[in-house]
Amino acid sequence: MSHRPGWVFYCSFVLLVLFVVAGGLMPAELLRYANEALDFTTLHFGWLYLFATSGFLVFCIAVAAGNYGKIRLGADGEAPEFSYLTWLGMIFSAGMGVGLVFWAVAEPMSHFVAPPFDSAEPRGPQAASMAMRYSLFHWGFHQWANFALVGLAIAYVRFRLQRPGLISEAFRSTLGNRVDSGIGHSINILAVVSTVFGVATTLGLGVIQINSGLGAVAGTAFGVTQQLFILAGVAVVFLLCSLAPLESGIRYVSDANMLLAAGLLVFVFFMGPTDFITAAMTNAIGDYFANMVGMSLVMTPYTGDDWVERWTIFYWAWGLSWAPFVGSFIARISRGRTIREFVFGVIGMPVLLSIVWFSTFGGSALYFELFEGAALGDAVLAEMSSALFATLNYLPGTTIIGGLMLVLIVLFVITSANSATFVLGMFTSKGVLNPKRWSRLTWGIVQVSVAGVLLLSGGLEALQTISILAAFPFMVLMIFMAVALLKSLRNEQRQIELHEAMTRERLLRLLAENDHLGDERAGSEPGLKPEEPGKNE
Repeated sequence: MSHRPGWVFYCSFVLLVLFVVAGGLMPAELLRYANEALDFTTLHFGWLYLFATSGFLVFCIAVAAGNYGKIRLGADGEAPEFSYLTWLGMIFSAGMGVGLVFWAVAEPMSHFVAPPFDSAEPRGPQAASMAMRYSLFHWGFHQWANFALVGLAIAYVRFRLQRPGLISEAFRSTLGNRVDSGIGHSINILAVVSTVFGVATTLGLGVIQINSGLGAVAGTAFGVTQQLFILAGVAVVFLLCSLAPLESGIRYVSDANMLLAAGLLVFVFFMGPTDFITAAMTNAIGDYFANMVGMSLVMTPYTGDDWVERWTIFYWAWGLSWAPFVGSFIARISRGRTIREFVFGVIGMPVLLSIVWFSTFGGSALYFELFEGAALGDAVLAEMSSALFATLNYLPGTTIIGGLMLVLIVLFVITSANSATFVLGMFTSKGVLNPKRWSRLTWGIVQVSVAGVLLLSGGLEALQTISILAAFPFMVLMIFMAVALLKSLRNEQRQIELHEAMTRERLLRLLAENDHLGDERAGSEPGLKPEEPGKNE
């Protein structure tokens, strides 16, 4: 198979370069047009984001829990490529690691000072409870179901059916050979563009928080200029890492991520308000499960409130824009897993970690605000990215812990961007598992350029806006992807059942033939004559 760049590479590259040039020359106009498109999308299709994401969660659970769950993503009996803990670490790090660090305090405190739908007294106990509930919801099962669906579709096609690891290949069961033509190329181009914007959002969030952390630890200034310099520095590191093979590059950085994240989590849990954290986590889990359906489908047609658009739809869109990247990366590292193991591993374990993470950091911030008079809510209102580091001021060893948190954020950014370069290289190199170095470098530079333009255009607002817009077409594509995957699984299940039926029939035929041969041998042995009727009577 030729690995030379084709239509997908050139078209995606040109589209993104045009975006970078336009954004660099007219950043204010870019933000204005993006906001107008966002208003149109959320007004007319906001409901679709909610229904689609909820449907993806139900679909993944149903597939894993049924007979399809026993199908292995690879040859029957094939062992997984990575150990379970390493596998989970790579999923978590390449998934939403940067977002978890950024929003762990910022989201609960944002809901605390401005409760959803104005349904509670700001900065009161009910607002605190609602803040934790919605934080778990936004980082819970729905978010990871997006990744699980795309990852499952690609892993099944790549390792079970031995087809190239492209998004378009997931549609072969419904589109047939048309995936090799313009339709398939368009699907892959859409996946590339969506991935670049999704990862650029994460790069931007990470850079903004690194800037805040440097301000808290070293007193550096906060602004776009500083953020662009930080982005350039991070880019140099992850571009160098992208030159290493996947097994020796991302794997070890992911392991370091998990160890450092676990250490910081344990430190804050035990050095912070431990009893409050455990109680708040228990309460939030109960609230989450009790209100999951209502939160999943809530809209505000009677009040015109835009809270759902600013929070829930943004999160779902961000996850959807990440789905081709994270899903493809998870598929790449999941060879040998069963569908059941894959789905519950991708949806279950990261959500459990997210719950503990948000309860520890967000719960600590709420405790300090409610019972120790900390002005963390004001810090969030002033600069959302500073919330985490403001919380660390109320723990011992602030400077050391703040420095380690900075390292963690940088590692998460490097892992996410590095993983994305591999996936984008795969998408634009006909699905090869180890794309060429020049391809990985090219897409790394493109990601950094897009992130830089978004920071210039409006910082956090621009990042959120572009995420929602980029996600919409791919969300529609994912609906048809689920249909195509189900058709493929049904075809395999029918083949398995047919094979089992033929095997049973063949076995019964052999048994019958053996019985017949046995009877013939018994009748032909000398000295054995059939008894005459009535002789022994």
